[in-house]
Amino acid sequence: MGYTDTRFTVNLSILFTELPLLERPAAAAAAGFTAVELWWPWIDTPTPEQAELDALREALEDAGVRLTGLNFYAGQLPGPDRGALSVPGEESERFRANVDVAADFAASVGCTALNALYGNRVDGVDPAVQDELALENLAIAARAADRVGAVLLVEALNGPESPRYPLVSAPAAVEVVEKVNAATGLDNARFLMDLYHLSMNGEDLTEVIEKYTAVTGHVQIADNPGRGAPGTGDLDFTDLLDRLKKAGYDGWVGLEYKPGDAPSGSTFAWLPAPLRPAPAG
Repeated sequence: MGYTDTRFTVNLSILFTELPLLERPAAAAAAGFTAVELWWPWIDTPTPEQAELDALREALEDAGVRLTGLNFYAGQLPGPDRGALSVPGEESERFRANVDVAADFAASVGCTALNALYGNRVDGVDPAVQDELALENLAIAARAADRVGAVLLVEALNGPESPRYPLVSAPAAVEVVEKVNAATGLDNARFLMDLYHLSMNGEDLTEVIEKYTAVTGHVQIADNPGRGAPGTGDLDFTDLLDRLKKAGYDGWVGLEYKPGDAPSGSTFAWLPAPLRPAPAG
């Protein structure tokens, strides 16, 4: 099994970033991919002008690629903020302002997975207060996702790179998923299983797959160490993807790795030749 029948989607917020945002969907299509995903593209605003949303939708449609996943507004990402929904004050208000904007955009392009990064701990604020705010905002996001036929994703990051982010293990993220589903009764919250982050946390990936595939709504990969393409580190993705298949996962696998100094389009040689996307033209 291994890579067989795995459906890969390219994260355009980490790959093809040498190009302007509106040129990335076409670049992914030219590399042979039919699906892409994005972090919230407008890091400075949760509510971009409608013309900007329309331009991105048109770029996706013109390229003939499907947007399979989108982050809600999460502050300066990449960067130190790592989420907004559990941060009292302006940041959580910006998250709420973004919820329907992101959900409506997702609906307009057929995107069925919305990722909500939890948010960092804040000095001087009781973690219990942040967790209460997070659950409230995640419930709002889950209802918006349900309105447009999408799932809400909750992601664990890694402690070394995001030391103030509280969800740095699979069990911690899954516990939040369960709380959101209990709060809303919708059962549309799911775990985002990012194998790079979990590996950085020192978790047993085979155990994570065995325990949590049933509540997983999306998978992302990058090798460790280095967060490069598969084959640049120590993770055995043939085995890991095989285990995911055997555990019943048949969703998209997001390529969320850093291309290094090479052009993004040249970083897909790790795929077995029969499965490698064929460049257009």
